[in-house]
Amino acid sequence: MSKKPFAVLLLSCLAVLSFNVSAAETSQPAASVTEQVQQVSGLINLNTADAATLEAELVGIGQVKAQAIVDHRNSNGPFASVDELLEVKGIGPATLEKNRAKLSVN
Repeated sequence: MSKKPFAVLLLSCLAVLSFNVSAAETSQPAASVTEQVQQVSGLINLNTADAATLEAELVGIGQVKAQAIVDHRNSNGPFASVDELLEVKGIGPATLEKNRAKLSVN
């Protein structure tokens, strides 16, 4: 029996395995459109950000307050100004001022 076909088969398998490992290492989940816009502008849009983004990016905003912001937006429509964040239960002037520079409504 010739060793050449076995060597070719083994080499082919190793090449495919190498390609799959390389592709797995370089692939990263695509950022959402909201995250991409935020990265470009550096601002978090109160009218488009999800609760996870609000929680991760804002000072003093945990899961409950982040969800309250989203719920307020869903119930009352989009924020017309950053100052309207004060209408959300649990958000006070100190929290707003800590985050004002990071926020937008556009």
